[in-house]
Amino acid sequence: MLLISNIGFAQDSLNVKAGKTIGEFPYLEYGLGADRLGGAKMTFLDTGVVLNVIDSIGAKYQVQLSKYNSAFIPKQFVSFNIPVEHKEKIHLTSSWHVSGDDKYDYVRLSLPKKLPYRSFQQINPNKIVIDIFGAASNTNWITQLKSVKEINDVYYEQIEDDVFRVIIDLKHKQHWGYSVFYQGNSLVIRVKRQPQKLRVKDLKIAIDAGHGGSATGAVGSTGAQEKEYTLLFAKELERFLQKKGVETIMTRTEDIDVSMTDRLSKLREEDPTILISLHLNSSSNKNVKGVSTYYRYPGFRPLTQHILDRMLDLGLSEFGNVGSFNFSLSGPTDYPNCLVEIAFLSNEEDEKRIMDPKFQKQTVKQIYKGIRDWLKNVK
Repeated sequence: MLLISNIGFAQDSLNVKAGKTIGEFPYLEYGLGADRLGGAKMTFLDTGVVLNVIDSIGAKYQVQLSKYNSAFIPKQFVSFNIPVEHKEKIHLTSSWHVSGDDKYDYVRLSLPKKLPYRSFQQINPNKIVIDIFGAASNTNWITQLKSVKEINDVYYEQIEDDVFRVIIDLKHKQHWGYSVFYQGNSLVIRVKRQPQKLRVKDLKIAIDAGHGGSATGAVGSTGAQEKEYTLLFAKELERFLQKKGVETIMTRTEDIDVSMTDRLSKLREEDPTILISLHLNSSSNKNVKGVSTYYRYPGFRPLTQHILDRMLDLGLSEFGNVGSFNFSLSGPTDYPNCLVEIAFLSNEEDEKRIMDPKFQKQTVKQIYKGIRDWLKNVK
């Protein structure tokens, strides 16, 4: 064994530097591309996950996940204070345990160490898929208890010599969210269940007012600031939902700086049923206008479609339903989420609407109707 310092790569035959993930919400990226939202994210990871770092490029490390798969990770999420083996090996999986408590279903899979992974959603039929890198099957039984409510079945495939795939079949037509994390060296997939009653008033709805504080966001021709009006819309939505008996969570209630990490941490702690994030759009082309909704994962798209349909009833132009959106608050898999770009502050017609208190009230009613329509379609 060779202990690696924080400077330079290990001079072994593989030229591999062993690290582990640190910090809040570490994530992997597919490549080195970047735009205002950052590089395209592959997956969030738990802390303490062991990574094989093979290169240093600018502010990122390249990591070898398996023989044929690599990814990139921002350097602030990696620590090198662990030993590295001279010869990498494929690690064997062990038995699984599938059970439920009074709130979630759980899949627990024992591993020799905290290996990297990625997760994604499949639809029609609904599945959660987890790829574990550097692992090969030695799973000879999977114990499933009757206490599970959302999971229909679990099984695996060895899709590459060193990539082990976990497949979780779900019972319902809507993805309600899941979390992936380690307990010791056991990888845990915690699956959220469908609410017993599909009514808006039985949901716990998080509301995110985009920007705030020094993060002004878009600015209209009149000087109207996105941060100001997103908070007005958010508070209006909060009041409307609370009158309907809905439990609500706000990521901010004042004109203050709230980082994406702090918003994500609060949402993880509060564990909402769904998240609605409110923003105002902008374009260098002042003729561009309209409403749009955004999602990252296909299992969360239906919520965004129904909200967009209801927003279009206000006579707004359609800017679209945008998928694979690389926005921080679209990243969590823990709950269905929808980002609403209500209208364009850079367009004179849309800006007048945004500043109109009557339109603000109409908007929150349409978002509520969109959520209600979505729930009706879930049944």
